[in-house]
Amino acid sequence: MKRFSIQLRVTLWFTVLMAALAVTGLVFLFYMGGQSALAATKGRMTDMAEASWEDIRIRSGAAEIDEDLEYFREGVYLSVYDAQGLPLYGAVPRRFDNSVVFADSALREVTDSGGRWYVYDACRTTDGVSVWVRTVAAVDEVDSTITTLLRLAVIVFPFYILLAAVGGYWLTRRALLPVRQITQTAREIGRGNDLSRRIDLAPGKDDVHVLADEFNRMFGRLEAAFDSEKQFVSDASHELRTPTAVILSQCEDALEEDRSPAETRAALRSIQKQAEKMAGMLSQLLMLARADSGRQVLHKEPFDMSSLAEAVAEEQQELAAPRGITVTADIAPGIQVCGDETLLMRMLMNLMENGVKYGRDNGHLSLTLTAGEDTVTGVVADDGIGIAAEDLDKIWRRFWQADPSHSGKGAGLGLSMVRWIVEAHGGTITAESSPGRGSTFTFTLPRCGADDTQKG
Repeated sequence: MKRFSIQLRVTLWFTVLMAALAVTGLVFLFYMGGQSALAATKGRMTDMAEASWEDIRIRSGAAEIDEDLEYFREGVYLSVYDAQGLPLYGAVPRRFDNSVVFADSALREVTDSGGRWYVYDACRTTDGVSVWVRTVAAVDEVDSTITTLLRLAVIVFPFYILLAAVGGYWLTRRALLPVRQITQTAREIGRGNDLSRRIDLAPGKDDVHVLADEFNRMFGRLEAAFDSEKQFVSDASHELRTPTAVILSQCEDALEEDRSPAETRAALRSIQKQAEKMAGMLSQLLMLARADSGRQVLHKEPFDMSSLAEAVAEEQQELAAPRGITVTADIAPGIQVCGDETLLMRMLMNLMENGVKYGRDNGHLSLTLTAGEDTVTGVVADDGIGIAAEDLDKIWRRFWQADPSHSGKGAGLGLSMVRWIVEAHGGTITAESSPGRGSTFTFTLPRCGADDTQKG
């Protein structure tokens, strides 16, 4: 059975079930029909016998029988006898042995050389004169009705099975039509690698439509994943190509024989700078890859978030000083957080470095940290180039940068990492910005005790 298609298997099971139901129904109908026919025959026998007394009278010691007395009706024969068993009136079946002993008010089944018979006898005595009335019906006559029905069923049954098979096949084919559409669409997607295709079914809420919706959502996720992977490979290749080209160029210059030691050291410093840039980007990519696969473990423990934020603000002030950017910090003291201190420090540094890179000269960068009842709220704000409203949802993408002219300042991975770190700690982060007026990043984290379990 497993080698057959689902449609054929369902059709076969449906046909077998319908055949079994038909046989069960016929057996029941034949049995009930036989019982009904037997009861009707026996009822006619007793009714004819009892009704005959109206046409039989005893006068002057002899029985007088009305000539209108009905002696045959619907397979039942009636006959009248005197006390010695001599026939006075009526008829019996030709093969019936009329020597059967009388039994008053008894309905019996009698078997003789002529066959099987139902016999009913009734006796009445008036003025010392006894009269017997006997009704006889052939058992075969009752059985012939069932036999006729059985023969008809044998003729009709194959057509019934054929109709059940055809009907089952049609119903199954119609019911499985959405499944075939799903299969065909999936096959076409596999052949053409077109993940933008979707399974287009008529509206419905049954299990097959739910399956089709799940497939469409899965195709959507796969399409987004493949597009993201393609974009990632393209962006990573682009970001690595520039420092690689610089390194190769500087190596060629340093290897020239007429280069002075000072020029060689300058080339090595340039190579070192580009290598450090590549190492930093690869480190961030490795962390994001571990995060995507669920293998980046958070080492959570209680620590002073306020002290961490102050240290980051002081470090960024030194980096911002050459551009005249003023870094201010408004940090509430003693804020305790349960989290991975190293990752949260990287989160703050990425936000602050982002503000320095894209801030305007002689501008301002601020860090605010406050504590609520259950959460810690931090705000990093700058007055730099800002981000257009239509690009705000793109800043969390890897390698995306609001201003391509600033691509040399970073790989565009910082905000992706920031978002993952915040969400991995059970927090949230949002961004508000407008071109030319700067950007504001607001994050919230659970306070110590609200969520202190390790996550991976």
